[in-house]
Amino acid sequence: MRRHDAPRAAGWTPRRPRLALPGRPRAIPGRLAALLLVLPLLVGIAGPPSVRGDELSDAVARQKALAAKVKAQREEVARLKVLQGGLAKEIASTTTVLGGINADLAATKKQIATIGDQVAVVRAAYADLVAQVDLLDRQVGAIEQEQADKATELADRKALLGARVREAYRTDRTPLVQAVLSAGTFTDLVQDVGSYLDLGKQDQALATRIEEDAKTLAALRDLLVETRAARTELRQETLAQKQELDARLRDLKAAKARLAALQDETERQLAVQRAAYAKMATNKRALQAAIAKDVAAQKQLAARVASIIARQRSLGNIPSQFNGTMVWPLAGTVTQEFGCTGYPWEPPLGNCSHFHQGIDLAAPMYTPIRAAAAGVVVFAGPNPYDPYPKAWIVIIAHSSTLQTWYAHVDNGSRRPVVAAGESVVAGQVIAYVGMTGRTTGPHLHWGVVHDGSFVNPRLFV
Repeated sequence: MRRHDAPRAAGWTPRRPRLALPGRPRAIPGRLAALLLVLPLLVGIAGPPSVRGDELSDAVARQKALAAKVKAQREEVARLKVLQGGLAKEIASTTTVLGGINADLAATKKQIATIGDQVAVVRAAYADLVAQVDLLDRQVGAIEQEQADKATELADRKALLGARVREAYRTDRTPLVQAVLSAGTFTDLVQDVGSYLDLGKQDQALATRIEEDAKTLAALRDLLVETRAARTELRQETLAQKQELDARLRDLKAAKARLAALQDETERQLAVQRAAYAKMATNKRALQAAIAKDVAAQKQLAARVASIIARQRSLGNIPSQFNGTMVWPLAGTVTQEFGCTGYPWEPPLGNCSHFHQGIDLAAPMYTPIRAAAAGVVVFAGPNPYDPYPKAWIVIIAHSSTLQTWYAHVDNGSRRPVVAAGESVVAGQVIAYVGMTGRTTGPHLHWGVVHDGSFVNPRLFV
């Protein structure tokens, strides 16, 4: 039975069928192409705009975090500069001491040990800056890749939206949604996805995503520029601090070498003294008797000097007080400091089994000895109370309560050039290094008497 066609509306004109050309593939209908452009949206190319907003917010938050980090890094650099300044000051002070005369080697050794602790702190701070530079390097690389990915993603979305617009225009210049829905051959397909897809809204969502992606990309570019700038600044500062630290380490190395040289010279001088006194110590009883005589002779001479000073003070030749500081009488190797000592040839005092009441300065024979400060010579010559061999001594009164003693000076061709009663100024030559009295080699024993007792000369220089 023949099927009758459905009635057609008045004025309807049948369309002319298109002929397929031999050898040419059949063209895909425009509405099918439009639908194919829609389908990628179903697999996640166009997501909710809020995701893009999250990316933009994240980029802005990262910019703020970077600014805070740069501020903290600058504070770290400033702290390191302060540490470097303190380190430089300590090393310079040590170098000055070692470059001067008669350095206190024990104290200087402790100071260098303390400097070593400071160096460790500076190294740690510097290492932290290096680690932060490395971290910024990695962040720059990550942001560069993120920026490239976002640029590609943005370009793909722009191309997709452009294709959709062109297809909508080509398909009878009707809205894309209408073009798809009016294609009867695709009704079933559109019905399957129709509840999940509104093509007009997807176009708007895609455009919104492109706008958000552009903002995110701009924020990433700003973040990259700022991160690179932070890295460059920190790298330059770190390099400058490295150069500063290297310079300080060179100075410290030179100070250590100078200290080692002084310690070697001191040990050499002490070895000579130990060898000489070792012979004396073979007869301990004789050594103890000799030490006792030395102590007695010193006390007798001190009493005599005190009476001389009192007489000169009454004549107005000696001031009542000393104002100022002293200078070293000569530059030599300090072989014995003031205070308790382990050398058995020194007499006992207080809680010390052996006590050295001055500072010994080893120097070549005939080295000039200079007055430590201005004053009046109250004694110059051999100690009359010493047993043989007598030590030659020069004693200068700087006030009624302060004196300096210079012992073992030469008594030959370079005997003291000053005499009792003469006034001297600081730095004036008063005698020459010798070996008078019981001594193991040419050196000066320098003592300072304050209020009747020997005190550490270093308190006055």
